[in-house]
Amino acid sequence: MNPLNTPRSLGVLAVTGLLTLALFASPLVCADDAVDLTAVKSAIALYKQSLETLDATKASPLFTADSQVFESGGVEGTYAHYLEHHIGPELAEFREFTYRDYNLEVRLDLPFALVTESYIYRIVVKADGRVVERQGVTTSVLKKVNGQWKFLQTHSSSRALPRK
Repeated sequence: MNPLNTPRSLGVLAVTGLLTLALFASPLVCADDAVDLTAVKSAIALYKQSLETLDATKASPLFTADSQVFESGGVEGTYAHYLEHHIGPELAEFREFTYRDYNLEVRLDLPFALVTESYIYRIVVKADGRVVERQGVTTSVLKKVNGQWKFLQTHSSSRALPRK
């Protein structure tokens, strides 16, 4: 009897083969995840940068046509609507919009990415130089569409800074 032809030997060979396959396949999956993670973070950074440079039109390509924007309990509609009726006119009134204490978490669940940002933002109003600082959080759902990560939905809210 051939010792390699026993049920136990065949089982060991099968398990060894599966473990070897898993070992070599894992880095490829991780590498793809790393590429997607970097791309999602890049999309988030570009959106953040568009706000900080007071030109939210730069972020338009990052959103799907049917995207949904929610802000502090309000339904803003698509990003195009939000840009025209809310964030665009609002940014025009600011001299400065910056973030600090910024934290970003991304969870990939392909073809989606679930994003949470927390931060403190600072606004300087053009008209009177008034400074507004608030603690904020944003959650977003992005989807990989034709190889590009796009916002399907984003929701931001803020509150007064905690008293020291």
